[in-house]
This record gives sequence, structure tokens and C-alpha cells, in this order.
Amino acid sequence: MKNTVVTFREAKEKGEKLTMLTAYDYSTAKLIDESGVNAILVGDSLGNVVLGYEDTISVTMEDMIHHGAAVARGVKDALVVVDMPFMSYQTSVYDAVVNAGRLMKEGRADAVKLEGGASVCPQIKAITEAGIPVMAHLGLTPQSINAFGGFKVQGKSEEAAKKLIEDAKAIEAAGAFGVVLECVPAKLAGLITETIKIPTIGIGAGNVCDGQVLVYQDMLGMFSDFTPKFVRRFANVGEVMREAFRSYCREVQEGTFPAAEHEYGISDEILEKLY
Repeated sequence: MKNTVVTFREAKEKGEKLTMLTAYDYSTAKLIDESGVNAILVGDSLGNVVLGYEDTISVTMEDMIHHGAAVARGVKDALVVVDMPFMSYQTSVYDAVVNAGRLMKEGRADAVKLEGGASVCPQIKAITEAGIPVMAHLGLTPQSINAFGGFKVQGKSEEAAKKLIEDAKAIEAAGAFGVVLECVPAKLAGLITETIKIPTIGIGAGNVCDGQVLVYQDMLGMFSDFTPKFVRRFANVGEVMREAFRSYCREVQEGTFPAAEHEYGISDEILEKLY
């Protein structure tokens, strides 16, 4: 059954945990969708794990549209959420609506995600009024990494914690159907989850959130440039891939691949006519 913003809301009401993973291409999205995950996030994290950037700031609308459409083609049941990249919504409400519309029309998204609290509520309100579902993102918001001075846990002081709670209330009032809480102390994330009626999706925010999201390359051991504390490695697929690549190289060099079963035949009579 297709996951929608309605099924997200119903899951919170029933106390059912939501699952979300990132994907950036057709074949991976298809595998993840077949696992029964509730949502797939085409995150601007593709800047790090796919394009090799040091941060997400360099990711463009064209990048998000390209990868979003590829993911959408591989998905039947999961809700496809596509990130709005840096400066695609901060400049004005008009720009935010136009770019969100592009992600829906060209990127085939079911919903869009943007970072920020009260400061982006006008954008959230306008986008939702245009008929586009919005997921918000609070806590450690990677597009603001330079303002934060690095990857740091957010909401640890009384003032910062109060601001996160107020931001959560504000984005709910503006029309967001859910919110990602990243790198937030677990007890604070629990308080936010109890305070608002929309689902909270945690990443480094403890298990009290209404759901969880991880970058799939992190949880499969495929990306080792940086591994956050909150990542659990569910399989060491990276090492399996490396060993498979080594085996391929070795067998090609030894002449054992391709073998006879990998070849196509031709009649000897035809070959004799070629000499």
C-alpha cells in the first residue's frame, strides 16, 4: 500500500514506528522499497556520499531533480521525500514555491523537505497551500553547518532547547506533516515528540521519536569518510563489494573470467568462410 502523509499521521496516532532511508538511484530505491520501508529520502546528503563534496551546500536543484526522478521510478509503495537544496528556498517565499513545484513536477517527489524552524514558516505555509506536502528538519541542519561551527549536537542549553521546542510548534502550525530531528538529545527529542501532533523522525535523536532515518551508505558500511556516533552498521556491504571487485580483477588477470559459460557461440562453418 502506498505510504502518504495521511499514513504518516495515522502511524503516530496508533503508536506505530515509521521507517525511512535515503536513496539516490533507481536500483537502490527499488531494493529499499521492496523491504517495506515507509519513506525514502532523496537527501542532499548525496553531495557527500554520491558526488564526493565535503558538505551539502554545493548541491543544486538540478542534482536533486535528477536523482529524485531516478528514485521515484524505482518506488511503488514508499513516500518519496526530496530535499530542497541550499538557497532554493531561503531567498524568498516565491522561490521556495517555484522550486518545490519543480521537485514535484520534474523530480517526481511525493513531498519536499527543508531545513529550519520559525524563520522558514512562511515558506512552509506557502508551499503547503500550493498543495505540496512539506517535511521540516530541526536540530543539526547540515545546510547551516558553517553557522554552527561544525557538526555539533543541538539543543543542549536551556535557551537552545526552548528554541527547538518553539520551532517544532511553529513548523507544525505552518503546515508541515512531519519533522526530522537530527543530533538532538534523546530526552529533548522525546519532549518534542510529545508536544507536537506531527510525526518526528529521528537521526541521532534517540528511539523515542516516532520514526528513524539513516543514510543507507552509512548503515551498510559503504561510506567511511565520516561515521557519526548515531550510525549503526547493519551490514558490512562495503567490504563485500571491495572483495568482489578484487576477485573480479584477479580472475580477469588470471584469465579465468570470462569462462566458457559466459561466452556466445558461432558455427565453425561460418568461421571457416571468414578465412
